[in-house]
Amino acid sequence: MTKADPKKFHIKSFGCQMNVYDGERMSEMLVDQGMTAAENSEAADLVVLNTCHIREKAVDKVYSDIGRLRRKDGSSPMIAVAGCVAQAEGKEISRRAPSVDIVVGPQAYHRLPELMETAKSGKKALDTDMPAISKFDILPTRGKQARPTAFLTVQEGCDKFCTYCVVPYTRGAEISRPWSDLVDEAKALVDGGAREITLLGQNVNAWSGEDEKGNMQGLDGLIRALDRIPGLKRIRYMTSHPNDMTDGLVAAHGDVGSLMPFLHLPVQSGSDRILKAMNRSHSVRSYLTILEQMRAVRPDIALSGDFIVGFPGETDQDFEETLQIVRDANYSQAFSFKYSPRPGTPASGMDDQIAPEVMDERLQRLQALLNEQQYAFNQQTVGRTTDILLERQGKLDGQLIGKTPWLQSLHIISPDLKIGDMVEVEIARAGPNSLTGEIKERMAA
Repeated sequence: MTKADPKKFHIKSFGCQMNVYDGERMSEMLVDQGMTAAENSEAADLVVLNTCHIREKAVDKVYSDIGRLRRKDGSSPMIAVAGCVAQAEGKEISRRAPSVDIVVGPQAYHRLPELMETAKSGKKALDTDMPAISKFDILPTRGKQARPTAFLTVQEGCDKFCTYCVVPYTRGAEISRPWSDLVDEAKALVDGGAREITLLGQNVNAWSGEDEKGNMQGLDGLIRALDRIPGLKRIRYMTSHPNDMTDGLVAAHGDVGSLMPFLHLPVQSGSDRILKAMNRSHSVRSYLTILEQMRAVRPDIALSGDFIVGFPGETDQDFEETLQIVRDANYSQAFSFKYSPRPGTPASGMDDQIAPEVMDERLQRLQALLNEQQYAFNQQTVGRTTDILLERQGKLDGQLIGKTPWLQSLHIISPDLKIGDMVEVEIARAGPNSLTGEIKERMAA
């Protein structure tokens, strides 16, 4: 059965910032094809579910969303499943959800227009190849930005093979995008209205490449080059791996003014025994040493991390050691999850899987400690004067929300300001998840 030529599309992205970036690039590509974006799936002829495969519940949610796309009259839009679930499950998606027309992996989404042509003829379209050639060469040039903040993927894939993680299988080996492509894309983003750029990668600090003079550079060299772009006020990066934190990158936090005082550095566990079982290849001591070095060059740095509780074989003592590393690190915010076995990963077949009720209890204790630290960090910033970049409207009249340099959400009331403005504020009040500021001065563009 043939499908009508889609005119409007809607993209729903799940999971990490890299999926958000991929969703934005697909949107730009479809607009370049003459399509327009719809506000929701009901108004769309093509719905793209840009998926995440990190956790089991995320996968279940994708299939649930597919079912909800069927409309009251029995029809449904053209449905494309993209991203890591598409890569991991491939043809199984079409078998389990026959209404899906297109399955496309994260390294092949530049072929979405071609796959739509196949789907229009009534055939199922599938592409989960991981070609060595970069998809970025085929995607359209970046244009005007709808927001003052932008993502820029600099590196994809992972060679670390943590025993719990599917990323090496869904995103492929570590690949760094070329220096000139990244500098050009960053300039285009700034010319299009971005004032803050977040550099993305599965292991973003593993990025390396030759600069315009043929000299090898690491992420710190790239950051220093982007710092010279007029109009770019803020640079961030995530997610980093402890093994790729170089001395140069640490030093950049001390002397690159646009590099924000925030570091997201996942540790996953505070037990050396569990870290070894996870194949994390760093120790508690080496991790804490990095944090000490960061605080030496940038005393006000805000630290963030990731934690997995209930990894196979985790004892009460292992978990207590995780609580201890949290106390030692003193995070401004962090993400924590119960271990979720992913098919095909070594950890999924390990003995000593932890009972769900044990994981629940441990996660509650860990999150209570992390929430306590986040609230304390927010309270410590009260009275500081700092700049914020206004990113979006708040729920109240005249309310605008932006981010502090430490990645805290802060809201102000000012009918005279607009999204994209930078303003100096005094932090007046702090809650567990956000701050309230009072305007001191509007900053020059």
